[in-house]
Amino acid sequence: MSAHTTQTELKFLGKLILEGELHCETGLHVGAGKGSMEIGGSDNPVVKDAFGRPYVPGSSLRGKLRSLLEQSSGLAVPAELVYLSKRKGQEVRIHQSDRPDDEICLIFGRNPGRMERAAGDALDSSQATPARLAVYDAPLDPDSITAQMRENLDDELTEVKSENAIDRITSQANPRTLERVPGGARFRIRLVMDVLCEEDAPLFLRVLEGLRMLEDDSLGGGGSRGNGRVRLANLKLTWRGKNYYASGAAQKDLGTGVDLAALQTGFQEAAFAFLHEE
Repeated sequence: MSAHTTQTELKFLGKLILEGELHCETGLHVGAGKGSMEIGGSDNPVVKDAFGRPYVPGSSLRGKLRSLLEQSSGLAVPAELVYLSKRKGQEVRIHQSDRPDDEICLIFGRNPGRMERAAGDALDSSQATPARLAVYDAPLDPDSITAQMRENLDDELTEVKSENAIDRITSQANPRTLERVPGGARFRIRLVMDVLCEEDAPLFLRVLEGLRMLEDDSLGGGGSRGNGRVRLANLKLTWRGKNYYASGAAQKDLGTGVDLAALQTGFQEAAFAFLHEE
């Protein structure tokens, strides 16, 4: 857990900005929901922007990071989970606590109030914590869809994967189709973490941990069936201190054109010295 306490004072120090590329190693399906299904289209279309181009919603990437970090912290257990929704068939449980040093709540934020736990007594919390991490929608790099790829796609920018569910008694096949952004596509990602006190800086190591876990997990739907394997590359980490915004001070480059492993090592070795260099 972090070094935060109930006496920790929040005072804006600056922002850590991570930009780079998300490469699809296999087809990626981030669903748009049944409401956008078109006649003659896939059963499960991908989410698209107003110009018809696929993108990765920031909420999808942020939610996946939170889920992975909750699991790695041992917090995805009933006593640590609260209900966001109890609608039958659409239950949503996430981690939340009132501990001041809870890294998940510090990174992703928490609201005060009474929340029902998945197991045990309800959580009555007076703690309100601002979210440090913002994850922005990741647009598709159209140049990553090559002319050769387009010749083999079912649509201009996407492919349709056909799957079958087999009835175990009759052996009858139940076909379904899934729209995917093809392997080889690239998206441009941007994550921004507010540093509101010196104790916040180490939290960025947890963000990097979640991103590294993502590379050996999956993003979007159908991960256990081969979809959503991704890799991050050409990463750039920048520190913009308070004086960058107040008086035009220079930003500090903490890593350019690197992968996650190199970025993680460099950030640890810097020992958060950037906090005191303005």
